[in-house]
Amino acid sequence: MWDHNHSRSHMSDESSDGRGRETFGGGGFSGISPSISFYSASPNAIPINLAFPSLPPPLYPLKTTKVSARVSRSPPPSSQPRRRRGAPPRHAAMLELRLVQGSLLKKVLEAIRDLVTDANFDCSGTGFSLQAMDSSHVALVALLLRSEGFEHYRCDRNLSMGMNVNNMAKMLRCAGNEDIITIKADDGSDTVTFMFESPNQDKIADFEMKLMDIDSEHLGIPDSEYQAIVRMPSSEFSRICKDLSSIGDTVIISVTKEGVKFSTAGDIGTANIVCRQNKTVDKPEDATIIEMQEPVSLTFALRYMNSFTKASPLSDQVTISLSSELPVVVEYKIAEMGYIRFYLAPKIEEDEDMKP
Repeated sequence: MWDHNHSRSHMSDESSDGRGRETFGGGGFSGISPSISFYSASPNAIPINLAFPSLPPPLYPLKTTKVSARVSRSPPPSSQPRRRRGAPPRHAAMLELRLVQGSLLKKVLEAIRDLVTDANFDCSGTGFSLQAMDSSHVALVALLLRSEGFEHYRCDRNLSMGMNVNNMAKMLRCAGNEDIITIKADDGSDTVTFMFESPNQDKIADFEMKLMDIDSEHLGIPDSEYQAIVRMPSSEFSRICKDLSSIGDTVIISVTKEGVKFSTAGDIGTANIVCRQNKTVDKPEDATIIEMQEPVSLTFALRYMNSFTKASPLSDQVTISLSSELPVVVEYKIAEMGYIRFYLAPKIEEDEDMKP
């Protein structure tokens, strides 16, 4: 049985309204077809079951319920209150976000563009967020940039803007690393505008991109408990995943009292890398901290882990949360502004050859 006295991870999605519940089918991953049920933030919604069947790597698809998400439209004229004679015309609801650290948004797009093709970017009073799955329905990406992190943040009403991530990344590459980026969209419009300003205001450029209608797969991700949580330098985690990729296709992450061990095996041989806990360092970002309630050992596809490490430029540290009953969570804090999280289901081994 799962002990709810285990360490609690701060993995709750801050963009949800807190009504999500968690339930684990069949007691976790011990059966042939383990599953996890996420509940939508809507009080009338049905649970969404994500099944991880034992299939050949690297595809072990997630089954979800699709929900159509489109750009918010104004209510029909007949439903709007009548304007008083002589009163000034009402302005359409609009979105305007001004980010002084424009390079941050460029790094976010570079981190997710290999995983996500088309996605809905949701804007609300809380912030600018995204939740999307890769085309194989194996990995889930969750992003939140809080409204307080923007120099100027105006969102008159909740908007969901469907965009092609690669096209958005191409436009953002036209901005300099020091440029200020402003995102604008009018309610009812089918385009979004990106404006780039140089720091001394001597150059201003604007690019307009067409929005898309995208069927999104939005999940209410519950607050969960994990058997082990590892915090380590993001550059070190990136180097480990890259090195192991030259040997094998999968990585076994094992957390014990000895430390965290990364193992792989391939046609040319095997590799094992152990990182021990190290809190006594001059810089906090160089520390490796392990919180463990009980040992855990899980296998993941390395090609996804390598994709996650593209978020390393956003944060000096990465947090890896593991439990035999849940997908792994790889989280990068974006300063005090927000986070980007990657969720990946463990690979179910049919034999014991890959066990460390």
